Amino acid sequence: MLSDVGYSKDPSLVNAATVFTDWCNAAGGIDGRKLVADIHDTRLMAVIPAMTAACGKDFVLAGGSAALDGLGVQTRLQCMLPDFDAQPVMPQAAGSALQLRSYTYNLAYASYAGYYKWLLTKYPDSAQHIGVLSASSVITTVLSQVLVDTARSDGGTIVYNSSFPITGVTNGSPYAEALKAAGVKGLTSYGEPYWLAPLETALDNIGYKLDWIDADTNAYGTDFIQLAGNALTRQVNYAELPGTYPVEDAASNPAVEQIVQLYHEYAPGASIDLQALLAWSMWLLFADSAETCGSDLTRACVYDAALKQTAWTGGGITAPVNESAPQGAPSCFNVEQATPNGWVPADFGANDGPYRCGENVIKLPAGLPAPMQLSAVGKTLSDLK
Repeated sequence: MLSDVGYSKDPSLVNAATVFTDWCNAAGGIDGRKLVADIHDTRLMAVIPAMTAACGKDFVLAGGSAALDGLGVQTRLQCMLPDFDAQPVMPQAAGSALQLRSYTYNLAYASYAGYYKWLLTKYPDSAQHIGVLSASSVITTVLSQVLVDTARSDGGTIVYNSSFPITGVTNGSPYAEALKAAGVKGLTSYGEPYWLAPLETALDNIGYKLDWIDADTNAYGTDFIQLAGNALTRQVNYAELPGTYPVEDAASNPAVEQIVQLYHEYAPGASIDLQALLAWSMWLLFADSAETCGSDLTRACVYDAALKQTAWTGGGITAPVNESAPQGAPSCFNVEQATPNGWVPADFGANDGPYRCGENVIKLPAGLPAPMQLSAVGKTLSDLK
């Protein structure tokens, strides 16, 4: 698996791989075969060397994610390496060939269309006063444009769109003043959670309260709660989960409750965030697919078995995902609100258990990079052995 752990210092995916493989191996492995979690650290920028190393020794990729994953797709396809991806990011990777995913995500459709429709309906005064603030990178440049297109399609207007250095900020005051001057009432933040906390403190210091802050999907975890602290009593923070069961309600979900128990056993003290849940869904999909192959364990067999899962949930970790339709439109989402005491489900109009499904579908404008297919490297599915 690929991880940016050397750069991000976030061990979530590594912990998920360790807990899953330790648990699986203690239960006898897959048809007696032991799993080895081979971690390839991209250190953010070294995606191609990490992928090259994976090509040289790994059977599949499982439960990983890298911020600059699009850089390694060509290498992965050249060596015909299936990828059970926890969280695809760049457009070249999301929906690429030989990829399975824990939720439906690609840049053909606006993934957050339903979420932003809900936000702008709940906070109508914010609709014409939306701000975007992101860490400056090739990723957020694309994602920020997607947000602009999504907000406009949902009837919103962007009045502020800026970025801060990729290394982050410690003083949020200049950005807080800029948001106030622009009259921003709803803010989307793209970046690491610890970059948002100083901004919220600065907003409090100047007495400026937004209607809402989209803290970003990756804020869902304990770190952001601890960093933002009392600011969460004054600023309303949400995170959209791509149809993923909230860990704080684990007692009502046998699959998630079992994950919590296994973390207590194999990684005591480690937190379970969104990436961990998504990684578990993909580890389970790999294990389930490999088990169906029996003694005929090949990449082709495992990949074909995974494609037959047209409503994969990981036993209840996520809303159903059609693994055979990587370019499909997203269907379900759920929303969490950050409080000083932790994350809680928001009142977002769930209509299918914990999820809201069947929302508006927004086709994104042409021009974004397309997910890479086997034809780009002169291969076909018949080359998968």
